[in-house]
Amino acid sequence: MKRALLWGGALLVAAVAGPVMAADPAEVPLGGERQVTGPLWELGLGAAALRLPDYRGSDQTRNYLLPLPYLVYRGEWLRADREGARALLVRTDRVKLDLSAAATVPTDSEGNAARRGMADLRATVEVGPNLNLALAESADRRLRLELRLPLRAAFTLERSPRSIGYTLSPNLNLDISGVAGGWHVGLLGGPLYADRRYHRYFYGVAAADATSARPAYAAPGGYAGWQALAATSRRIGSAWVGAFVRYDSVSGAVFESSPLVRRTHEVSAGIGVAWVFAASERLVTIDE
Repeated sequence: MKRALLWGGALLVAAVAGPVMAADPAEVPLGGERQVTGPLWELGLGAAALRLPDYRGSDQTRNYLLPLPYLVYRGEWLRADREGARALLVRTDRVKLDLSAAATVPTDSEGNAARRGMADLRATVEVGPNLNLALAESADRRLRLELRLPLRAAFTLERSPRSIGYTLSPNLNLDISGVAGGWHVGLLGGPLYADRRYHRYFYGVAAADATSARPAYAAPGGYAGWQALAATSRRIGSAWVGAFVRYDSVSGAVFESSPLVRRTHEVSAGIGVAWVFAASERLVTIDE
C-alpha cells in the first residue's frame, strides 16, 4: 500500500504540476522576430505538499508529502514540459495531437467512512490521445488559448494492472507567460465524462458490500461533473517553484446518487519546490 501510494502520488504530482512545470527559456532576437531557446533536457528533484480528497465526491481529505520529479525534454516528438509529458503525433500551427497522461492516488477503504469494509481503491494511471486546437494567441506568444480533448484509458497501478474504463475531459486551457516579472500562469476548466466501468470502480457498491447505510448501487456512464484548475510556476535560478488550486464538482453527475458520494464540491491545493541539478548544453528552439 505504501509503495502504491508513493508511485501513485508521484504520478499525480507529475500530472497536476506538469502543465506548469517548465524552465525559463531565453529570448534571442533574430531578424526582428522573437525566437525562444532552451536546453534540450533538464533534470531535477524536489518535494510537493498536497491536500486532496480520497476520491472525487469523498468528504474525507488527506495531506501528502511526496517526491516531485522535475523533467523537461524538448525533443522533436517526445516532450516533457509545462504542457505535461507527451509524445507529439501530429503538429501544425493550429492543431496538435499527442499522447497524454493523468493519475489518481490510492484510497485505504478502512480509513474512509463511506467505503469501510470495501476493497481499497488502487492508484490509477490514465493514458491516451489528446487533441489540442489553438483558438487564440497573442502576437508575442505570451498568451495562448486552446481547446483540449484528452481521451484516456484508465488502469489500476498494481502488480497485475486492470483496465477500468475510459475518460474524456474536454477543456479550455489558457496559458499566460511573463506575469509579474516571470511567473507562468495556467487556467483550465471543463466537464468530465467517463464510461460505466470507470464510474463503477469508484462509485459502485456491489451487493456483497451493501449495508443498511450503504445500499447496492450500479453507477452508469456519462457526465461526471466538472473541474477547474489554476496553477502558477516560476524558475528562480536553479530552483523551480509551483502551486495549484483545483475546484471539483460532481453536482449533476450520473453517479451523484451513489452512497459513496458524500460531498458534491471540493477544493484541492498543492505546492512544490524542486532543485534543477542538471541540464543539456545543447540548446533548441522551443515554442513555449
